[in-house]
Amino acid sequence: MSKAPTELVLLLHGQPGGVRDWDRVAELVGDRSRLLAVERPGWRPGSRPTDLPGNASAALAALDAEGVQRAVVVGHSLGGAVAAWLAAEHPERVSRLVLAAPAANRASLVPLDHWLAWPLVGELVGATVLAGAGLALWPEGSRALLARMLGLDERYLQSTARHLRRPRAWRAFAADQRMLVRDLPALEARLRSITAPTTIVNGSADRVVPLASARELARTIPAAELVVLPGAGHLLLQRHAERLAEIIVG
Repeated sequence: MSKAPTELVLLLHGQPGGVRDWDRVAELVGDRSRLLAVERPGWRPGSRPTDLPGNASAALAALDAEGVQRAVVVGHSLGGAVAAWLAAEHPERVSRLVLAAPAANRASLVPLDHWLAWPLVGELVGATVLAGAGLALWPEGSRALLARMLGLDERYLQSTARHLRRPRAWRAFAADQRMLVRDLPALEARLRSITAPTTIVNGSADRVVPLASARELARTIPAAELVVLPGAGHLLLQRHAERLAEIIVG
């Protein structure tokens, strides 16, 4: 008997972020699912940042390029907003939705998000923070120490350091920040129309996307399941990849 084709899982990264964010999850999922991690507009070389509908269109284009009509769509942080928009606007393309620490409603925004969305000042602060983090992570000793302290893969930190030092990342971060503040109200108005089975995963100690926002999101999306990881922060892909891989495989 021939084996049934494996359903594709589309992975959408957050901000800042890239496809390498999913490496640990991909290792754990293995051949149980077919994974497709894509760079969002602005983060992919040669692309320009865009709005939430534009991000969703880029995700659809990635599915079309693979010849895939329906997929499990997984989004982390801001990628969760893109995944939710895709599920709301194109329900026929999403078989299941997994939102990891999702910045997908206005309750997920903290005061810093609004400050970073300010023209010029917010861009300068964001670029300074990203570049500073990239420089701090570049020395091998610093990476090794942080990897031990936080339980992170040193290869991931090296990739992140390289990523954060690039002006392209600074521009994409600023554009994403403005997009979050501008487009989340429109996404909120669409959340109740989501029909795909939805699982929301959030850490109880997440300081970037508060747990309260995930609880509100779970109440808004019909029949959504909320999985709370005790003591977990925002880096679910790196520090809680095992649990997230289990949920993705479903």
